[in-house]
Amino acid sequence: MSIVERVGLMDIEKTVKMQRKYYETQKTKSWKYRMAALNRLERAILKWETEINKALKKDLNKSAFEAYMTEVGMTLAELRYVKKHLRKWMMDKKVRTPLAQFPSKSYVKSEPYGVVLIMSPWNYPFMLCMEPLIGALAAGNCCVLKPSNYSPAVSTVIKGMIEETFPKEYVTVVEGGRAENQSLLEQKFDYIFFTGGVQVGKLVMKKAAEHLTPVTLELGGKSPCIVEKTADLKLAAKRLVFGKFLNAGQTCVAPDYLLVQKEVKEEFLQYVLFWIEKMYGKGLENRESYPKIINEKHFKRIKQLIEGEEILIGGAVEEDSLQIAPTVLNHVSSKSPIMQEEIFGPVLPVLEFENIQEAVQFVRKRPKPLALYLFTGDKMVERRITEQLSYGGGCINDTIIHLATSHMGFGGVGESGMGSYHGKESFDTFSHKKSIVKKYNWLDNPVRYVPYGKQKEKIMRMFLK
Repeated sequence: MSIVERVGLMDIEKTVKMQRKYYETQKTKSWKYRMAALNRLERAILKWETEINKALKKDLNKSAFEAYMTEVGMTLAELRYVKKHLRKWMMDKKVRTPLAQFPSKSYVKSEPYGVVLIMSPWNYPFMLCMEPLIGALAAGNCCVLKPSNYSPAVSTVIKGMIEETFPKEYVTVVEGGRAENQSLLEQKFDYIFFTGGVQVGKLVMKKAAEHLTPVTLELGGKSPCIVEKTADLKLAAKRLVFGKFLNAGQTCVAPDYLLVQKEVKEEFLQYVLFWIEKMYGKGLENRESYPKIINEKHFKRIKQLIEGEEILIGGAVEEDSLQIAPTVLNHVSSKSPIMQEEIFGPVLPVLEFENIQEAVQFVRKRPKPLALYLFTGDKMVERRITEQLSYGGGCINDTIIHLATSHMGFGGVGESGMGSYHGKESFDTFSHKKSIVKKYNWLDNPVRYVPYGKQKEKIMRMFLK
């Protein structure tokens, strides 16, 4: 380990100890303190919005509209929802008490874990850092934020905004790359929330296990889009194109590949072509507002996945700006390289199926995806897909919008992740549920005390029916 790395490790150790000391003052636990923190965060986001937009433009070439729709606006909506409901969520939840424990009352108290680590990715670098932070603060924790090194402009803005808004002993930002990530994972946190790829997620879980630290892993995978013959094909194509090519396909829940029923395939692909040209033009003619691939490494990886495949639509690339046009690949084999990994780019492989059970079997044989999308007008098909396949979440007759709500949780299953967040799920994720029984003293049931006998056994059996 170099001197620089050792100094960085010492700084991180010092930061975690400082936050733990601050947490132990109990200041972060009151409703008043939590609400004040959320209000400060909201004001900070509004104040820094222009800088956030500039950073998103620099890192990903996002337009101001897309930046608000997919990052800033969603974060503010989540923040306001949490503020509205926080007092209720913090209240002790009374539960029924068994007769055998009479006289007493039982309740569940939500308490913060303590000092938590939030590691965020580069594809939605602002929103996927802020939304977990909202849940962590609402639950009463101190937080260490680690933005992605792949989106340095946004990382710098987040650091500046957080340092201006919160004391370091409460919320702090650690910038850097692999060395900083490793140093952070050597620390004992009370909870780790990670969003990113499967391989790094496995490393996070392994390091967390050394300290028995609970984790939420928001990962990814190859999310299928199934188009069945009874679907409204033109509308389905429009919604597929929106979900697939938003942020140049760099969305963890983007439709990764298309499974379309053979008898409607040609018609459906014509609609896909129509909507791509209507939304994005031909090739890369709308370069100024079209997002770029995050870096050269991922640009080359996606470009290689296209090579050797039959390009039906798109295929244009611009190395100087790291942009790849919306691309559709026809007659793709399930054994093709592009079907062996998550694409995370604006490329849609097309596969066909004869009947819906064939599509079910295709998805079932693969790791459980983070999302699944089904376009159909047949309620029996809808029921079969939702009941027979396991996946994190998804939509029927639309794409990706299931994560854009605070009213239900979002998360993966199996290799696509564990745990969930958004709205109350975020509060619950960053809270330990402490079960408590308060026993009253005016009566002490003698049945449970030794010596035992047949009469006591008879009474106990009656209580525990």
